[in-house]
Amino acid sequence: QVDLVESGGGSVEEGGSLRLSCKASGYTFRSNCMGWFRQAPGKEREPVAAIDPDGGSAYYADSVKGRFTISEDKGQNMVYLQMNSLKPEDTAMYYCAADRRNWAGCTLREVNFSVWGQGTQVTVSS
Repeated sequence: QVDLVESGGGSVEEGGSLRLSCKASGYTFRSNCMGWFRQAPGKEREPVAAIDPDGGSAYYADSVKGRFTISEDKGQNMVYLQMNSLKPEDTAMYYCAADRRNWAGCTLREVNFSVWGQGTQVTVSS
């Protein structure tokens, strides 16, 4: 069974930082695009960031560019999302996701991601 487990969410004030972690088990995502998505109350889920299997390139939603950084540790089967300069509009449930297609082009398209975690809540207060 393939599992993704997120951690690191919490409540912070505007301008603060959080680092989300995603641990993969049951599968080694060495050749797979990994991503983060988020869903705010009453809104559709939206992409946040994704990273190429070789870690060479990362892709970000315009709303988080310059503030968020996605990274990975293939040896530990971990993916991270460093979030700085947080804003109230970043409040959402954050989900880690994996594209099971090996060496497929990495994009922010949700349809490409077939494995999802349960999510971790991020709340930013003004």
